[in-house]
Parts: sequence; C-alpha cells; structure tokens
Amino acid sequence: MKPPIYGLIIEFDDPDHLLAAARLANEAGFRKMDAYSPFPIEGLAEAIGFHRNCVALIVLIGGIIGCLTGFILQYYIAVIDYPINVGGRPLNSWPSFVPVIFELTVLFGAVSAVLGMLALNKLPMPYHPVFNVPGFDLASRNHFFLCIESSDPLFDLKKTRDFLYSLPAGAVSEVPW
Repeated sequence: MKPPIYGLIIEFDDPDHLLAAARLANEAGFRKMDAYSPFPIEGLAEAIGFHRNCVALIVLIGGIIGCLTGFILQYYIAVIDYPINVGGRPLNSWPSFVPVIFELTVLFGAVSAVLGMLALNKLPMPYHPVFNVPGFDLASRNHFFLCIESSDPLFDLKKTRDFLYSLPAGAVSEVPW
C-alpha cells in the first residue's frame, strides 16, 4: 500500500541554503531524498547521499559483447561460411578482423551507454509527483527544492515537517501522489 503522500518538499532561493539543508538532512539520517536545481551545484550529489552509478560497467559489458560479436561474425564468414584462400594465409587471420572488431566494440559500447543511462535515470518519465507542487516550475529557472520521500525509514509527517521548518528557507509543501 502506498503512503498517502509522496513526501515533503521545501523551496529555497539560494543554492547555498539548499546545499546546507541537504547536508543537515543527510546528517539527520534521511536517505531517500532528492534535490532539484536549475544548474549543477558542487557537492550536492554527495550531500544527498548519491552513490556511484554503474554506467561504466554497462559500457564495458556492451563493449565486450561488441568485441566478441565482431570476432565471431568475422570468424564465421571467413572460416565456416565462405572460406577463401588468399595468398596462402590462414583462414582465421585475426589481424584482418581488427577494424570490424573495433567498430562493433565502439558501436555496442555507445549504444549500451545511452540505453544504460536512460534505464538508470528511469527515463522517459512523463510524470513525477513533484510536478504537482505549486511553484515547482521555478526549479528550472531560479529556485531550488529538496524533497524528502515518504518511503524513507525515518519519515514521520510531523517530525519531518518540523525538521524542514527548522531550516532557513521558504515554503514547505506536501507532495501528493
């Protein structure tokens, strides 16, 4: 069963206040929170507890699959399907396979990077509960928001609201589903 609200969100006029609030929330034990800003803020990812992602691993796996695909494709064509003896060279002449292997490694790595990034960012996301918060459209212009989700283990509506009101900022709002 879903909680009745998505979470609580607080609005800031200054990026330094958002960064300080994110650090305080993290120190208070909140782990399921997100920050919204019109531009990147140095140190904000660490302040909200953002961890390393696995895009690099996804790209590596995609590249290895591309490399193996290129080699197997060339091997099958040159040795099994249509062997041609050119100049007495062996059929499995891997140095001639290198350009295709390289190109498929890059292609599979790039495609897996794009698909991995989209999947890890849960995109496309045509709807998010914070879109219903009045004034949230300013998050893309000049305001900053910190949302603590109700799925956080420490989330208690009254205690979390009191914590957010103790921060030097603007309005605190409930985020409906």
